[in-house]
Amino acid sequence: MEDKRLVELEIRYTQQQELLQELSDVLYQQGRVIDALQAELERLKRKLDAEPGLVDARQHERPPHY
Repeated sequence: MEDKRLVELEIRYTQQQELLQELSDVLYQQGRVIDALQAELERLKRKLDAEPGLVDARQHERPPHY
C-alpha cells in the first residue's frame, strides 16, 4: 500500500513539474511580447514627437453634434 502511494506522489510531482515548465515558458514568451510592444510604443512616441503635424489638431475638438 505504501509503494502505491509513493508512486502516485511521484507521478503527481512529475506532472506538476511539467506544468510548471509549461507555465514558465508561457510567461517567458509573454515577457518577450510585452518588451516588443513597449519598444514599439516608444518608437511611435518618438516619431509622433518628431513630427508634430502628423496628428491633426482638429481630432481633439468636440464634434459638431455636441
